[in-house]
Amino acid sequence: MATRWLFKTEPSVYSYQQLEKDKKTMWDGVANNLALKHLKDIKKGDLILIYHTGDERQAVGIARALGGAYPDPGKGDPRMLVVDIEAVKPLPKPVTLAEVKANKKLANFDLVRLSRLSIMKVSDEQWEILEGMAKK
Repeated sequence: MATRWLFKTEPSVYSYQQLEKDKKTMWDGVANNLALKHLKDIKKGDLILIYHTGDERQAVGIARALGGAYPDPGKGDPRMLVVDIEAVKPLPKPVTLAEVKANKKLANFDLVRLSRLSIMKVSDEQWEILEGMAKK
């Protein structure tokens, strides 16, 4: 089964709605070492939860990786990676950070534990819980 991820973005810079309009995009701007390590592990077909930071602080949509990570063509530094993604679907209802923190089953989720991390793995159990929360 494919690995699942959460990507954070500031919606005023690039929102899930913009991704839907564009259909696909090159996800760039990742500088944190742990986030870059995660980016390296992404494979074609992996599902990605798009999370809006800033004032929104909520998961809003699902995207899919179109391939693995590759060096950012605009950076000239092979350690700076990007990945191409496509929009899949918006969540029926956004899942807020407050809702995530209130769910005891998500206490070990990196979104709660490592608040500055922009790319993180999402376990199958966490994904199922978040999908359920998006339906309510």
